[in-house]
Amino acid sequence: MTNKQKKKYGIKMGKIIRVSMTFPPDLLEEFDETIKGMGYDNRSKALQDAVQEFISEHKWLREKTGQCVGVLTMLYDHKALGLEAALTNTQHHFSQTICSAMHVHLTERDCLETIIIKDRIEKVRKLSEELKTKKGVKLLKLAIVKS
Repeated sequence: MTNKQKKKYGIKMGKIIRVSMTFPPDLLEEFDETIKGMGYDNRSKALQDAVQEFISEHKWLREKTGQCVGVLTMLYDHKALGLEAALTNTQHHFSQTICSAMHVHLTERDCLETIIIKDRIEKVRKLSEELKTKKGVKLLKLAIVKS
């Protein structure tokens, strides 16, 4: 973090910052059960590890270049207003990147899509970012299987 950012957020060297977060009750309950099963003593350490992993994964994706093949796995709420049309439009926009897609109905609300992709990592990254930031997308994971 730069000194300018530290000043903006009131961070002083050697200090810890308390962050407030909101969670849907079901997600928090599932998180608590998961971290307990993993042996974490508290949420803070588990969240710190999760954030570090998130940064590491996305930093690697931002720095990678060249051709790749992979799979996007997306869980979303199909009842979210306008989401299905937005997802379809985005996928049509990236038709040269998407090789294949499979759609599975999991529950009344939840759908799972697996999308096989092949293109330059920059295009794959853009597709991933556009899909995961849509309201109603609960989870999006990108696995690069060949670069």
